[in-house]
Amino acid sequence: MTLEFRLDPPVGPELRDGVLALWTEVSNAGGAVGFVPPVTPEDVRPAWLKHLADMTEGRTRLVAGYDATGTVAATAFLTHNTHRLMRHWIWAYTVMVHPAHQGKGYGRDLMRAVEDAARTFDAIEAIRLTCRGGTGLEDFYASCGYKEVGRVPDAIRVADGDDRDDITMLLPLH
Repeated sequence: MTLEFRLDPPVGPELRDGVLALWTEVSNAGGAVGFVPPVTPEDVRPAWLKHLADMTEGRTRLVAGYDATGTVAATAFLTHNTHRLMRHWIWAYTVMVHPAHQGKGYGRDLMRAVEDAARTFDAIEAIRLTCRGGTGLEDFYASCGYKEVGRVPDAIRVADGDDRDDITMLLPLH
């Protein structure tokens, strides 16, 4: 079984509920997607609404991966850089695969879909993303061709006494 990836899927209740459920499950499994467990879909909803507003205004695009049942099983949001001197690269945010599907190669499939989607943008030369240190994500992204280009020590406070590095990764597209 593989995931079916769609760029800019139709927004409606199924997508909304699917993304909220995915984001909640990933967060509660310890995924580094902006929250610390435990969270509920209501905790995640404001972040979804921000992404949704950015999608509606054309600043953000969504890559969604669907499993065989049609359930949202993976996502990545691609956001234009608004700085006039940095419009030649985009950000990838909220990159996640459902915990039940991890270890099946879907993360690597998602990153290929992100790269394919980025190539549909005009004049984009690279993808940047950040990840939380202490999770091994930088090794995963490196295995997908990304290079570490920056690190801010102890920039992310997961809990009192648990600070993690904020790592910036870059994938050139040429």
